[in-house]
Amino acid sequence: MAETLEKQLYTSVEKNTPDYIKNNKYIDIDNKDEFIFTLKKAHLLPYDEKTNPEGLNLDNWLKNYEKEAAVSTAGIRGPQNILYPYDVRFPINIMGIMLATYAKALVAKDKYKGQKLLKLAGREVRYNSDKFLDLIARVQAAQGIETLTTYQRRTMPIWLASFLAFKLDLLGGEYITSSHGISVKNATKDLNSQGSQYLPEESMEFVNKIKEIFDIVRTKGSYDIKIAKSDDVLINENFMKTINNGIDLYKEYLEKGVANRENLKLIEGLENKIVIENVGGSAYNTLSKILEAFKIQDKFVWMNIEEDPFFHGIGKYDTDPKGNKCFYDYSVDATVVAKKDGIAYFPVIDTLNYGEKLKNYPLGTVVLITDPDHDRLTVCQIENQSQAAFLEKTGISYSKLDGDRILCVYTANQSFLLIMDFWAKQLKTAGLWNNHPRFMIKTTASAKSWDEWAKFNGVKVVNVPVGFKEIANIMKKVEKQIIDNPEKDVIVTDVLGKDINLGKNPRMLFGGEESGGMIIGSEELIKSKAGRIAIAMREKSASEAIIVASALAAKLEKDGKTLSKALDEIFSQNEIIAKYDMREDIAYYNESEPDIEKLTQAKKDGEALRTKNDLFYLTMALAVFEGRITLEQVKSVLSSTFKTLNFDNLIDIKFVGDGTYLEFTDKFIEIRPSGTDAKTKAYGAGSDREDISKFAALLGNYSGDLNDEYLAIIPKDYYNNAKENSMAQYLKFTNKDADTGIFEIPDYKHTLNI
Repeated sequence: MAETLEKQLYTSVEKNTPDYIKNNKYIDIDNKDEFIFTLKKAHLLPYDEKTNPEGLNLDNWLKNYEKEAAVSTAGIRGPQNILYPYDVRFPINIMGIMLATYAKALVAKDKYKGQKLLKLAGREVRYNSDKFLDLIARVQAAQGIETLTTYQRRTMPIWLASFLAFKLDLLGGEYITSSHGISVKNATKDLNSQGSQYLPEESMEFVNKIKEIFDIVRTKGSYDIKIAKSDDVLINENFMKTINNGIDLYKEYLEKGVANRENLKLIEGLENKIVIENVGGSAYNTLSKILEAFKIQDKFVWMNIEEDPFFHGIGKYDTDPKGNKCFYDYSVDATVVAKKDGIAYFPVIDTLNYGEKLKNYPLGTVVLITDPDHDRLTVCQIENQSQAAFLEKTGISYSKLDGDRILCVYTANQSFLLIMDFWAKQLKTAGLWNNHPRFMIKTTASAKSWDEWAKFNGVKVVNVPVGFKEIANIMKKVEKQIIDNPEKDVIVTDVLGKDINLGKNPRMLFGGEESGGMIIGSEELIKSKAGRIAIAMREKSASEAIIVASALAAKLEKDGKTLSKALDEIFSQNEIIAKYDMREDIAYYNESEPDIEKLTQAKKDGEALRTKNDLFYLTMALAVFEGRITLEQVKSVLSSTFKTLNFDNLIDIKFVGDGTYLEFTDKFIEIRPSGTDAKTKAYGAGSDREDISKFAALLGNYSGDLNDEYLAIIPKDYYNNAKENSMAQYLKFTNKDADTGIFEIPDYKHTLNI
């Protein structure tokens, strides 16, 4: 089935790519020698067979690229032509990769004139990633920037690239991925010297540099960009080979955290093997070596170890959600829920063929699913159908396997609650808990149960917008205060506007988001080779999550408990009321549409629907914040718009950096527009599963139409300026107490012997 679907995808891409694209290889990336690419004025303008046969419409590409850069949560993402990567009609293409890399190199050289610059380039398994990595390294080499790559430029996880950027004190890194997005998407995640993703203002620096280059082209007619040879001396594979591609350093880091002796001992005692579902295949190259280094590899079995940019057909269908015949990709997010004939199901899980693959595994078997860049984790467990009523009462969803067996599929909100509770108990057992005040950083869209658990256990909570770069930004603010004033309490402001006192020399217990990314804070401050410190790493890591989840599974197996039983006990022991969570994903178009004209128009139409939905809530949140309207007026507008919903117990409405957060006495609902696509996500968590599901579905799918009552309290010009005003408010949050110190290039001969 997977081969048939991939062939269908290839056929449709080939059919929808015009000859002028196929025949116009303006950058010959197969040429391994040094060469010069000349950017011409004609390239900036649209293609015309007669008047401008060299047209690439780069002005239009840059306009769209800039829009994504200003709001992106995890790299500047977009679809690509998987067969013809130089197709500039698509957001991600060879030309765009070259221009962005070159502009970043110029920005770096301006900041660090005359200094040795060292960056890292990594990739996962997506279409054309190997070509993009080669081009990035060659563009940087031509500008005198040394680029570290894995030996033979093989795949590596995003968290390893991030870890090494910090640990080795690199200027940063380029990582090619689109996370758990659909197969035809790709992106570059730009990593700064901390190993964290660029904030929008960092991205805009190199976007503005591209604008300058285009201005020069318009004035002078052309601009030359040098591409170094593929084996240039400044493309360094040998250094990574000497450090075992970073695995030895990461093992040392894990040993001081989740891979402590107690956890490894638990894993060593496992009776049932844990299944690792390796979507895309690229996690195996690194994680298998880490498990082997800890001598626990025999406790795991792997599925899909072959690297495949089509992701083994996972999440792929030959019909869309409405039943229309076409190639359709649900992504590889295992927690995505769809409906067929009104019945909810897991479209991604269903393509994993677990009814057959897991039939010989015993009840209680834990399945850990990770994505292509190996930063997200979904936790599952095989149980008996007889537990269905208990699971539904506990809020745990499941999928049918074989016979009377089912697969429980835990949301990250649920599995991470289990993990943070387990890790806290580990620290207490080891006598470490009281050595430091404890806090966690979480996204506002994550579970309300995390906040309740934290309050019960004396753990402070810092809420941030969606995106791990936001979690990393708070980490850096905390570290700055620890370094500058070690004897003073650390106080940070979260995105809800609360000033939170974390105490003296605090430690981060956990950092995570509901989409499956997490990190455990370090008990001992992490030090880079040049002496910089960190309380935790800057990127989510599924390797770290898999080790701590495996130790948890081993402990529960030893105690004769399932994950579901343990979760229910946590709810009870910690007096958690908001047991239920859900997410409504609204996609306004088919991202896999191969016809770029149709795709572009569908995305544009979808973005209009997404923005209209967003503005309906966002404008009211900003108006309440500024005192223009009252909460009672908001309740009245919402009640008149959604007549089947009750807003009597709404206690606040706030803009939270990238979405609107509605807080009730018994739940929260957050409506968040995608920063990179024509999608809306509606999150909910509370005490009544049916209630939050109804709220999220209706609010998330709302058209955004404004009734007379709304128009009577919100001026039209205020509504029209809401997005711009919200960005100013977001930047105020991110910049408050930020560490504005400039990264200092170390002496690499001394720190790395390079």
